[in-house]
Amino acid sequence: MADCLFCNMASGQMKVDKLYEDDLVFSIRDIHPRAPVHFMVIPRDHIPTAIDITGEHGPLLARIFAVANRVAKEEGIDERGYRLAFNVGEHGGQTIYHLHLHVLGGRPLGPEG
Repeated sequence: MADCLFCNMASGQMKVDKLYEDDLVFSIRDIHPRAPVHFMVIPRDHIPTAIDITGEHGPLLARIFAVANRVAKEEGIDERGYRLAFNVGEHGGQTIYHLHLHVLGGRPLGPEG
């Protein structure tokens, strides 16, 4: 989608420092970090929200989580723990309508909800 920020990043139209990239996903730091370590894992394909996930997305979801774990280890937050979060829709805090997994760590995060 031409007007999607993450699609533009995925295609290379918008240059961004990537922590990781492959044929299905890429990872970048969040520009408004909520923790000392805050990055996202983003699929290259445009999927608006988690509501749009189907059974066909199983391999993609596995890759998203595998990359989140890999980058968390590279960022040094794997041993103490970290949070994984998908924001879904307006009330869920979603601001960019292209599926992305937030990974936060580097300090105690406490309970959410």
